Amino acid sequence: MVSGDDRAIGAETAPIGSFGRYAGPATLILSSLAGGTKHGYALTKDIEAMAGVRLAPGTLYEALARLEGQGFIEALESNDRRRPYRLTAAGASALRVHLDAQRHVADEGLRRLDVSWGTA
Repeated sequence: MVSGDDRAIGAETAPIGSFGRYAGPATLILSSLAGGTKHGYALTKDIEAMAGVRLAPGTLYEALARLEGQGFIEALESNDRRRPYRLTAAGASALRVHLDAQRHVADEGLRRLDVSWGTA
């Protein structure tokens, strides 16, 4: 779902929701990096702990490349073979817009369940 707020991020960047099947991994990666700089393995472990999801290496690194290409994250210099990444201001903004939209969907879905199914 792409809202008008998603498009307000800027013409040069696509909203997270437009990533298709990579929107889920992108959201998880950006959410993890919102907590600080991490390399690939640390991202994988943090995402597992945070969301109970294990991203396959191919999915992780393809999503990292897309996010870096969009300017949502940036790779940092490293003294070893691990490559750390950090969230950019554009990435933080895109993540906030996307999570706010997802919160709205979740809240509305829960409200409808309560009304229709009495699952409060």
